[in-house]
Amino acid sequence: MNMQYLLKRCALFMLLFVLVLPAALRAQKHYLYVATPGIRDYLGYGGHGILVFDIDHHHQFVKRIPMGGFHPDGKPSNVKGIAVSIPLNSIYVSTLEGLQRIDLRTDSVLWEKKFEGGCDRMAISPDGLTMYLPSLENTFWNVVDCRTGDIIKKIPVYKRAHNTIYGREGDVVYLDDIGSPWLYVADAKKHELARKIGPFANNVRPFTVNGRESLVYVTVDSLLGFEVGDLKTGVKLAHVVVEGWEPGPVRRHGNPSHGIGLTPDEKELWLCDGHNMRLHVFSAAAPYQQLTTIPLQDMPGWVMFSMDGKYAYPSSGEVIEVKTRKVLLTLKDELNNSVASEKMVEVQFDGNKPVRAGNQFGIGQVR
Repeated sequence: MNMQYLLKRCALFMLLFVLVLPAALRAQKHYLYVATPGIRDYLGYGGHGILVFDIDHHHQFVKRIPMGGFHPDGKPSNVKGIAVSIPLNSIYVSTLEGLQRIDLRTDSVLWEKKFEGGCDRMAISPDGLTMYLPSLENTFWNVVDCRTGDIIKKIPVYKRAHNTIYGREGDVVYLDDIGSPWLYVADAKKHELARKIGPFANNVRPFTVNGRESLVYVTVDSLLGFEVGDLKTGVKLAHVVVEGWEPGPVRRHGNPSHGIGLTPDEKELWLCDGHNMRLHVFSAAAPYQQLTTIPLQDMPGWVMFSMDGKYAYPSSGEVIEVKTRKVLLTLKDELNNSVASEKMVEVQFDGNKPVRAGNQFGIGQVR
C-alpha cells in the first residue's frame, strides 16, 4: 500500500515537473531592445535597426530587426523614442519624421506613418492602447491610437514638446516642454492639460517619477544636478548640485545633465554628466546624498535600468552592475562593433509571447 502511494506521488511529481518546468524556463527570457541610430543619426553606434540582446546570458547579441525610418534622401533617420504595448504584442519606434509599429513575435513592420510636425519621445498607456506622441519640439502632442496610428486628439503646449511619461495608473500623462520651466500634466481621460509642476530653475529636460507618482526628479538647462518637485502640490522641493565636478561644454543636447533615472527599488538616483563623461549616483531621498561617480567610455545622454534592478544602461553602451557599480561589459553587435543608443527598452517573453515590458525612462517601481 505504501509503495503504491509512493509511486502515485512520484508520477504526480513527474507530471508537474513536465508541465511546469518548461513554462518556468520560458518565462526567464529577458531581452534588451536597442533602437539605432539612437544618438542623432550616427550610424557608427550600431548601424540601423533594432538590436536585441539576451540579458540572461551576459547580454549576448541575439538578432538585428530591420525597420523603417528614413530621411527623404533615403538615409536612416534619428530614432527619437521606443515603447512597448504588451496587449498588442508590439514595439513602437519614433523617428524625426514618423512612427512605426513592429510585431514582437514576427519582427515584421506592421505599419509606418508620417506625422505633421515630426515625432519625439513618446509614452504608452498602461492598457497598451493609447500613445502620447510629442511633435518634434513643436507646439503640440498627438494622442494616438496604438492599433492604427490614427490621431485621436491634439494637445497644445507652450513651445517645444519633448519627453513624455504616462502615469502608472493611467489617469495622467507628464509632458516635458523643453521651452518652459514647468512640467505639464495632462488628464488622460479628457486628453487636455490639467495642471503644472514648478516652476523649476530653468527649462525642463529629461525627468523621471517615482512609483507612487508623488515626486518628480527633473534635469534642467545649465544645471549639473537635478531638482525635485511634488506631483501632488505642484511645488518645487529641492535643488541639488553635483559636488566636485565642474560643468563644461557638451557635444549633444546642450545641457550638463541630460539623463536621469531611479533604480526600480527607488533607493538611488543616477544622473548623467555629459562633459565629464560620468554617471553620478545619489540617494533618492532627501537630503539626496551624493554617493559615488562612475566613469564612462563616452558622453552619456540617457540612463535606464533592467526591470529587476540588477543592471544600469547608460546610452554610452556600458552594462553596469548596480549593486557593485562595476562596468561588466559593453554592448556589441553581430560584427563585434560597439553599440550605443539613448533609446532602449527591456521586454520579457514567455516562449514567443511578450508578457511584460520595462520603460525607457528609469521610472520608480515602488507603489
